[in-house]
This record gives sequence, C-alpha cells and structure tokens, in this order.
Amino acid sequence: MIGLARIAGPVACLGLTLLLLARTRRDRLAGLGFAVLGACMLAASLAPHDYAEAVGGTFAALAIAAGLAAAFRREPWILPLLALACIPVRIGALGHQLLVPLYVVVLAAAMQLAWELAHGDIRARELRAITWPLALYLAWVGLSLDWTQDAHAGAIEVLAFYVPFTVLTVAVARLPWKRIGLWALYAELTVMALVFAVVGFYQYETRNVFENPKVIYSNAYAAFFRVNSVFWDPSVYGRFLVVAMIPSVVLIVRRRSTVVVWAAAVALVVIWFGLLISFSQSSFAALLVAVIGVAFVAWRWRALLAVGLAVVVLGGLAVAQPTVRRSIEHHTRSGLNSASSGRYSLVANGIRIAVAHPVRGVGVGGFQHAYAKRVQRLHGKKNLKTAASHDTPVTVAAETGFVGFALFVWLLVACGSDVVRTRRLVPFAAGLSLAAILVHSLFYSDFFEDPTTWLLLGLVAFALPPAVERREAVAA
Repeated sequence: MIGLARIAGPVACLGLTLLLLARTRRDRLAGLGFAVLGACMLAASLAPHDYAEAVGGTFAALAIAAGLAAAFRREPWILPLLALACIPVRIGALGHQLLVPLYVVVLAAAMQLAWELAHGDIRARELRAITWPLALYLAWVGLSLDWTQDAHAGAIEVLAFYVPFTVLTVAVARLPWKRIGLWALYAELTVMALVFAVVGFYQYETRNVFENPKVIYSNAYAAFFRVNSVFWDPSVYGRFLVVAMIPSVVLIVRRRSTVVVWAAAVALVVIWFGLLISFSQSSFAALLVAVIGVAFVAWRWRALLAVGLAVVVLGGLAVAQPTVRRSIEHHTRSGLNSASSGRYSLVANGIRIAVAHPVRGVGVGGFQHAYAKRVQRLHGKKNLKTAASHDTPVTVAAETGFVGFALFVWLLVACGSDVVRTRRLVPFAAGLSLAAILVHSLFYSDFFEDPTTWLLLGLVAFALPPAVERREAVAA
C-alpha cells in the first residue's frame, strides 16, 4: 500500500494549499474535500490488517465528531478549550504515540468549517501573512512523499500532523472575538500546568515515573531524577510548562490589575519548580529566550544591555576557572558530542545529509532511514539507538532540501512580522510562545509535530487587528 501513500500525500497537502489560498467558497470546499480524501487514502495505506476494528473506530469517531461539531456551532470557543485539553493525551498507534482524541476534535472542526463554507461564509486567507509560506510549504511536503526514502514514516507524518493540525489552525483563526474565551483559555492552560507540576512533584518524591521505560532506565543510572508528569518525555513536559508560563509573565509585565499579577506570580512559582525537576535544558533555553523577549519589549535597549553584561560577566567568570579553561582548550569532537548527549553527532550527520541532497531533500519522514544508511555505510553500525536529528531546522533541510528550508524560514519571518506589527497582548504572548517552541525545537525536533505550535499560529492570526477585506468578495 506504499504506492497509495505516495499518491495520497500530494492529494492531501495540495488540498490544504487550496483551502488556505482560495478566496471563493467553492474552491475552499474543494480544497477541504481533497484534503479529507487524501487523508482517507493515507489512512487506508497505513491501516492494520484487522479492518473490522479500524472501520468500527472510524464510525465511532465520526459519530462523536458530529456531536462536537454541533456543539462548536452553538459555542465556537469549545474548540480551542477542548483541543488544549487533548494535547497531553496520546495513544499508541502505528508504532507512535499519537494524539488520537485530538484528531476527533479536529474532525469535528473540519465538519464545522465545511458547514460554514457551504452556508455562505465568505471569509478567506484567515492566517494573514503566513498563508502563502505555509500553503507552499505544505504543498512541497506533500510532493516530497513521492521521493521520500521512507514512505511509511512520511505517510504517518502527513496524516498525523500536517493535515489535522492545519485544519485546527484555520479553525482557531476563524473564532469570533470573545474576551471571556481568551481568559478561559489562559485559565485552562495555567490550571493544566499546575496540575502537571503537582504530578511531577509526586513523581519526584516517590521516584516513580509513568510509562516511559527509557526515562525509567536513565533515572536508574543518572545523578539526578527526571520527571515526565503525564507526558511521554520530560522535554515535552518541560516545553508545555514553558508555554504555560509565558502568558503569566506577559500579564505581570503588561497588566495593572493587582489581583491578576499576584495570581499569575503564584502560578509562575509553582510551575517553575515543576519545570526545575524536569531537568530539560532545552526547556530552560526556551524560557530564557521568552523572558528576554518580554524584557526587551518592556525596557527596550536597557534589557539588551543588561543581558549583554550578564553574559560577559558570567562568561568571564566561567573562563577564569582553571578547570573550565582547560576543558575549552582541550575539548574534542567526542567530548562535545558527549556533553550534548550525542546531539552534536546527530545534528552534524543531519547537516551532511542536507548537503548531499540540497534541492529536494530525502523526502518527508525520510531522515531516519537516510541517517541509518549513512552511518552504516561510514561506520558499519547496524543497530542505532537513535536516528533523529533533534533539531527541526536540520530535519527540515535534510527532508525537504533548500526549497523546503527557505519556505520554513519564510513562515517564521512572516509570523514574526505579524506579531511585531501589533502591540496587542494576545498575539505578543502567542508569538513569544512560538519563539520558545522554536528554540526548544533546536534541541528536540518537534516543531510541526507539536499541536501547540499550530494552536498558537491560529491564535496569532485570530488576535491581530481586523484586516481590510474587499467588499466585492464573491460567494460561489
């Protein structure tokens, strides 16, 4: 069924491209229809041998989604609240931990979107500046399934992440303005982070980590104990807490209400300690960048001066230590690789793969196969513990080549330009959260695979000032 996947991927992603770029209801409905058709074909290509179970699950999902779509029609803000609640819930399927409950919510959002388009909704280009780069990037990713070195992994990538999360982004961007909905979303995010932090405290106190055998094994031999709360990986747990902390930091800096400031500060303290016991270096780096961003907006050049002085002082103190100086003077490639938990070697080989396939890359989902083949050819290693780059830009460059990487950069710049052009609180907080996830993805390649990324992209577009729309928009 791999041949079917190579056809289905372009159909699904080109359908998404049409959905994002088209201006008439007829064309947008056609794009949504092609996306759904391609997704169904991808699902068929990946379906297990027990078709009865798959068909039964599909009908159950459709029934639940139809009920949710009716609820979204009555109260649209149920969608982001429910989507956020589903983010930690992953179920093993197709050899991966997939967000199955969230897919049902997205299916309901697709039904609601189709109903709105069919009943006269003429809104288009909801994603503002990111519309073109995202649409072209999706089209290129879908086409790359034709030449990918691992069509099975590529099909899972497109079906599980790109197709559903694009629909989710569009649905969030189309939400009606409702201040109480935004406060409810912030309250839900903060409460979830507090609950997950408490679960982390319990794990740290009892030395009992849920589910992940790899974390359990590493904790048995490490000098410190990492927790993962309700998530599969401590880094994913840490990333969620960082995203939850950023709105509170922004509110403290920009809000004048004493009650809000104190409540946000108390929440920040608890979540901070929850982040601390994750021992996620990538999450701390992401939080640092977000805090610097808030400081720069609040204090402008004085913040940059303070950060620069801190870096100079701390760097000078570190280099002044004899042990640190000797380590810097005598560091080796193997030492750097060891210090980065093997990431240096993974990223370096990922860059070499990108250089070897400069134009179109090895195809979506093809990184692991290309990495394994390269290492086996050069070093004779057959059984690799890991073959992920741990770096989203490197993965994008290796899998989609220069074209995909250029579109990825365009997407980031366009999103940043949308955020910079407005001083509104919501796009600013959402933009900082996206920046934090991007920094995190430099060490843990999960930018497009994290539904939070897509929720935030939709939230940035939703919260921007109304665009001047053409009055002569034609309803098809």
